[in-house]
Amino acid sequence: MPKDDLAHVREWIFDLDNTLYHPDCRLFDQIDKRINGFIRERLGLDNTAADTLRRTYWHEHGTTLAGLMAEHAMAPEEYLDHVHDIDLSHVPANPGLRAAIAALPGRKIVYTNGSRAHGERVAAQLGIADQFEQIFGIEDSGFTPKPQRAAYDRVMTTAAISPQTAAMFEDTARNLAVPHALGMRCVWVRTDCEKASEGAHEPYVHHVADDLAEFLTRLT
Repeated sequence: MPKDDLAHVREWIFDLDNTLYHPDCRLFDQIDKRINGFIRERLGLDNTAADTLRRTYWHEHGTTLAGLMAEHAMAPEEYLDHVHDIDLSHVPANPGLRAAIAALPGRKIVYTNGSRAHGERVAAQLGIADQFEQIFGIEDSGFTPKPQRAAYDRVMTTAAISPQTAAMFEDTARNLAVPHALGMRCVWVRTDCEKASEGAHEPYVHHVADDLAEFLTRLT
């Protein structure tokens, strides 16, 4: 049972996008369009080529940004400001999730491959920002993205997190491989996104949550 398996957890680490809000909010539709636009402008590609490159770099490097930095020496700050300049009006406040997070014992942290500012904006829109001790963005891992081990090591060290008493919640299943190897309990927040479900049946997925607030409520 999840409640028994997670009874020892005192450090709760949450991914942001499509984890703390439902994919129906379609924020990634906006972000993907802005990434494609950024690639078109900077690399002189048409939309089809830009979209293909975005997907390729996500798969090969963990994020499109990591691919652009590695392959084109792209400066990250301008990219992050551009792609996260999105409309959050379709993200409703979630008092049920707020109450469920508040009831968890110990520390709560957000760790996203997006920017810290994006994490802060979305958490505020959801009405849950004050429930988190810290919000870590891609800049806090030196722009090294999940699922790379170095990204987790840097954030875990900065936050002084003990993996043996930590749990990680992620919509992208493959991002749970390293937390599992470190000794964390790992929860996949299920979506219908095919690329996010890659690895969903691997041993590093300990639990599956179809509704995050409902799952957390069952733990307390």
